[in-house]
Amino acid sequence: MKLESVKRWCIRRKWFLAVAGVLLIAYYFSLPSQLFNSPTSYVLEDSNGDLLNAGIAPDGQWRFPFNEHVPKKFEKCIIAYEDKRFKYHWGLDPIAIVRALKQNIQGKKVMSGGSTITMQVIRLSRNQPRNIWQKTIEGILATRLEFAASKNKILALYASNAPFGGNVIGLEAASWRYYGRKSDLLSWGEMAALAVLPNNPAMVHPGKNRQTLLTKRNRLLDKLLSEKTIDSITCQLSKLEPLPDQPMALPQDAPHLMDLFHKQRKDGPTRLRSTISASLQRNTSTIVERYHSNYKANGINNAAVLVLDVETGNTLAYVGNAYHPEDSDLESHVDIIQSRRSPGSTLKPVLYAAMLNDGLILPNTLIPDIPTQIAGYAPQNFDLGFDGAVPASRALARSLNIPAVKMLQQYRYERFYTLLKRVGITTLNKPADHYGLSLILGGAETTLWEMCGMYASMARTLDHIQQYNGKYDQDDIHPPNYRADAEQPDNHDLSNTGVLDAGSLWYAFEAMTEGMRPGEELLWQQFSSSQRIAWKTGTSFGFRDGWAIGVTPKYVVGVWVGNADGEGRPGLIGVATAAPILFDVFRLLKTGSWFVPPYAQLRKVEVCAKSGYRANELCDDIDTIMVPVAGTRSGVCPFHQLVHLDRTGQWRVTENCESPQYMQHKAWFILPPSQEFYYRNKNTYQQLPPYKPECLPYVGLDKAPMELIYPRPNTRIYVPIEIDGQPGQTIFTATHRNPTMKIFWHLDNKFAGTTSEFHQMAFHPAPGRHTITLVDENGERIEQNFEILNKEKEKNN
Repeated sequence: MKLESVKRWCIRRKWFLAVAGVLLIAYYFSLPSQLFNSPTSYVLEDSNGDLLNAGIAPDGQWRFPFNEHVPKKFEKCIIAYEDKRFKYHWGLDPIAIVRALKQNIQGKKVMSGGSTITMQVIRLSRNQPRNIWQKTIEGILATRLEFAASKNKILALYASNAPFGGNVIGLEAASWRYYGRKSDLLSWGEMAALAVLPNNPAMVHPGKNRQTLLTKRNRLLDKLLSEKTIDSITCQLSKLEPLPDQPMALPQDAPHLMDLFHKQRKDGPTRLRSTISASLQRNTSTIVERYHSNYKANGINNAAVLVLDVETGNTLAYVGNAYHPEDSDLESHVDIIQSRRSPGSTLKPVLYAAMLNDGLILPNTLIPDIPTQIAGYAPQNFDLGFDGAVPASRALARSLNIPAVKMLQQYRYERFYTLLKRVGITTLNKPADHYGLSLILGGAETTLWEMCGMYASMARTLDHIQQYNGKYDQDDIHPPNYRADAEQPDNHDLSNTGVLDAGSLWYAFEAMTEGMRPGEELLWQQFSSSQRIAWKTGTSFGFRDGWAIGVTPKYVVGVWVGNADGEGRPGLIGVATAAPILFDVFRLLKTGSWFVPPYAQLRKVEVCAKSGYRANELCDDIDTIMVPVAGTRSGVCPFHQLVHLDRTGQWRVTENCESPQYMQHKAWFILPPSQEFYYRNKNTYQQLPPYKPECLPYVGLDKAPMELIYPRPNTRIYVPIEIDGQPGQTIFTATHRNPTMKIFWHLDNKFAGTTSEFHQMAFHPAPGRHTITLVDENGERIEQNFEILNKEKEKNN
């Protein structure tokens, strides 16, 4: 009998252990890995964790993502009001349960549930009917949660998911909706009012039953006083605080960055701490709004500003557009910072630096600025004028188009296309031949985001050259960033060469400081407090886009002004619309010192003061300057030549008409005739003396003294139709080195007229191919072909 009893006991024990094991396993796995799966609001914070933007969750609730931080005031209030033994129990509070049972029996109805904060977390996560069975399950799961999470985590789960009336879920959302600020900044009275709301949010919230809410809040304040959490004065003052009124709108300080986060977010949290400076963001938005109110009177409806930190590439201000969602005609929802637009002239500094980098020019090398047509492409300067020849740095500062095209023609647009991709421009999605030479004048599209990122990379490279002992970090070239959690490269891949040489970058930024600033900034150099800024404007074809980009060692500011739909407007030019915003934004920033010249990357070179080229033996005015290393191999001055004069110095002569012993040999600065024609009108220029009359028969082999400026060889010309319907005239222009010489014009071998001094002739040839012939008094001859296009025929084709 005893043996059978032992066997039965062993069997029962095994069954008991098996059942206990199953129950323990079930208990262990009873708690979901993620308690709450409800959709949450998108929340955008600044670099300090302050709220910039928030959007309502997909289910229509204001429900912020989980926040592990719980303000101490809320912790004190909610524990005092809901669960005073929260810190000591294991999910169930026997004393509270007994008290609840006693109250319910005495009151003959449910008056208290005896739930702990832990049980309420479970109830909120399950959303099941409130009955004894569900209460039992909640109790079991509450004990399990106590084993799985710390008290602080449980309290944070409660604070993030408790209902606070209406469609407001969680303490963070409630704090912003009812008080318009973060929960850490709430007073005791405000926090007490929020702490009593989850107890019965359907019946008591700021919109109704305000007296009941007031009574509950004051009762909680008295309890805090009795527990010596607050003193009597704080209690009295807190009771005098008004209850919240209607819910407040949440901040919308960076709506376009919020949209960008929404688009770029993958499977991850809906809360993002950005790199934005909240104060700079709001002040920049105010500046944009001020200018927008003026510009929209001219039909210019949109403007955007991006501010970057050079060292990190972090975004400090992101104003994607003047934000007016109430007016759909303004299209203020469009994020211009990420929109592809024509950059106008804002790529010119990159080309200038690239040519310096390769030794193709020196900082002040003369670049032709004359009427130009290349394969049917005829660029024009903004002022429609010509300088003949202009120093490269001045051409950049004045944003002259023709010199830029001439430089790109020399550098080759295919190489420039590749360079732009290397410095961070990714929007060039067509072959280089598609853009051609127009690439330098805005013939391609890019974004304000990438343009600012490119300039920040250039400035960062220059900033770091001394820090890295003359080497270049390939990681210095990277796009901007707006996420505070973005990884920064730890290892620096240093090399002896960079995409662009530091000396070239320094000269490019130096040239960019020389631009004539608009308005009140015009005399900036006369004030010691003024900031030194490298800046460049751009205006796209058809006055559709106005750009301004400014660079200092610490910041890059980019501005775009225009219409989101691409409509052009008169007066929509970068220097008039975008530049004033640029300088106003820079006034918000403390830029500090200027770029340190990278002397280790520069070499001394003697240059011709007049031409900017390396000096040859004939240059009579020589400067010694520091240039990028490649500049030491650049070409020598082609414009200083040896001229032979008679003994009086008034006539040029040759050995055929003057004995060498009576000759004067003098170095002379000589530009080609077409450049000379315009150059002498704006610069001090000593023209060559004429040949002595008796020498004329012997100078036929001399360099051509005459040049046809327009049209260039094989030009194709559209002749405009005048108001009266008649074909318009085409103005042909020529120049002669001898200002007294006459030029005889012939069209298709028929004499057309004579000009002297100022050589222009108007023609209205019929559509088709023609030949223009010029002959001077000495018999010098120029012959050139051109074509007049039939506009109607071209349209039909």
